[in-house]
Amino acid sequence: MNSIWELETFYRKREVIIIGAGFTGLWTAISIKEKYPEKSVLIIERNSVPMGASTRNAGFACFGSLTEVIADSEKMGWKKTLDLVKMRFDGLQKIQHYFKNSEIDFDLNGGFEILNHDEPLQKMDEVNQKLKSITNVEETYFLSQHKIQEFGLGKSQYLIENPCEGSLHSGKLLQKLLEKCHELKVEFLFGTEVENITEHSDEIEVHFSKNLSVKADQLIHCTNAFASRFLDKEEIIPARGQIILTEPIEHLKLKGTFHYDEGFYYFRNLGNRILLGGGRNQDFKTEETTSFETTEFLQNHLENFLKEVILPDQNVEIAYRWSGIMAMGTEKTPIVKQFSERQFCAVRLSGMGVALAPKIGEIVAEMI
Repeated sequence: MNSIWELETFYRKREVIIIGAGFTGLWTAISIKEKYPEKSVLIIERNSVPMGASTRNAGFACFGSLTEVIADSEKMGWKKTLDLVKMRFDGLQKIQHYFKNSEIDFDLNGGFEILNHDEPLQKMDEVNQKLKSITNVEETYFLSQHKIQEFGLGKSQYLIENPCEGSLHSGKLLQKLLEKCHELKVEFLFGTEVENITEHSDEIEVHFSKNLSVKADQLIHCTNAFASRFLDKEEIIPARGQIILTEPIEHLKLKGTFHYDEGFYYFRNLGNRILLGGGRNQDFKTEETTSFETTEFLQNHLENFLKEVILPDQNVEIAYRWSGIMAMGTEKTPIVKQFSERQFCAVRLSGMGVALAPKIGEIVAEMI
């Protein structure tokens, strides 16, 4: 039995409960409190710090590569693709508007894509024409052949640059978002796992262990790949992204964020280290998991990629290995909708949560 003090403070009824304290949950809370300052908002997070993809990613302020945009347009059509690109572009602009670059180690040093065949180059003009209204530049993507040697990527045939992408420190961004939430009087229950949800005609009740619960008028699911437990009718496919980080490398030439093979491989410099992730297309089925493990097969594959593509003929030591869990579907459009009288969701961000979450938060705030 709870005390009256607990029931009237930590476990009192709120107007809005958000499950998940990652990028989507925090930006959603901020958008709601800025639009409706009087609303009481509680975020429930099962871990002691936000996990999933938000703190376990590669730190890309990701706009998207040329081959990725081409592949998306062929799969989803141009309208959905451009809507998604605009949301990412606007999201990155919003991050820079809210926080100083130095606060989150934001570095808009350009995005690059390695190509070893020229087929995508035939479509580059068309893509640039389509994206012009979003980025306001004539060439969102352009060849930067002179930088191949500059970056030490001598085995690469083509290098495509775009000025809209950068890198950041995911942990520092989450900390700044948490600070903003506290400033706006958003409340939190960390280390609290939701076991069950009961929706009534006049309210919704979120149940925890030890017979504890909190009631609200509305509930928003922002747990991305982990949302399928409560959203079993939605197509949410977990996708583990494995990552390696090297020890410091003397005279490292590489600077910027890089993509390869439609974004399935992604790497960047982190100071004088290389951070490399991806390769799940080598073992799709195994990587459709919510387990935070790393596998020997994919770790070895990433190390080989590091030695063959990024740092040919160099021996480097690996300092850290980790994985994060993304959420995918047959297409990349996020699931942002109301699915019952009192429940909403903002999930399946397809590995682009850093850029998408700021704008998705605004959409959810409009919905409620």
